[in-house]
Amino acid sequence: MKKNYLSREGYEKLDKELYDLKTRGRKEIANEIAEARSKGDLSENAEYDAAKEAQGHLEKRIAELDNILATSTIIDEKNINTSKAYLLSTVTIRNLKMKKEMKYTLVSKDEADFKLGKISVDSPIGKAVLGTEIGQVVKVKVPAGTLELEILNIER
Repeated sequence: MKKNYLSREGYEKLDKELYDLKTRGRKEIANEIAEARSKGDLSENAEYDAAKEAQGHLEKRIAELDNILATSTIIDEKNINTSKAYLLSTVTIRNLKMKKEMKYTLVSKDEADFKLGKISVDSPIGKAVLGTEIGQVVKVKVPAGTLELEILNIER
């Protein structure tokens, strides 16, 4: 079983989502199913079929979150060594071809949010940057070609 590493913030966000789905989400689906059931013949009831399908998706997400949280270890950011890029490190990189600087925080796939500058360590850039040191240049194959990225800074 694969171990998940999360920040305290990421763990709490997933835990809150799980609680919401188990309480409010299940209640809403149960109400939708009851309402659709009250409309008569279930064999030709599209609302009932849609509500049951939504229930299946909800239960699948609940099971996923249960598994993620059960196999997670919370990383204490205070203990992160900043000499190399690790999970929860914030890394400033420069695209050597475009001469553009970017700043990303390396997170697990469950916390990744590109809009917030959080990239997964399972992404091509995340994999390439993980374990690097300041001054190192890495090559990353992406759909648009190969990027050369220089590690400018690593912080917590």
